[in-house]
Amino acid sequence: MADKEYSRYQQKVIQRYYDNREQIDEQRLAELVTSLFLASPAKQKKLWQTAEELLTRMKVPASRIEHIIQSGDPTVLARVVEDVQKGILKRSK
Repeated sequence: MADKEYSRYQQKVIQRYYDNREQIDEQRLAELVTSLFLASPAKQKKLWQTAEELLTRMKVPASRIEHIIQSGDPTVLARVVEDVQKGILKRSK
């Protein structure tokens, strides 16, 4: 699989995806908040795992991620999404 060569078109599509990965993750996180409010308790567990992965990839400080996940409150996650969209949230390097 590593030897697969991509066409120029495929390379451009892949490059655009990674160029816009941050915005894609922000959008997914915002959609995830809505899903958490509406999901059954069984489904929420998987959604919280996805939220943790997205927050980690978005370089949200680990202490804040821990607080959000431990709270289990979609409202707390919604505030983080709002802070990210406003540019208030300081991300770790």
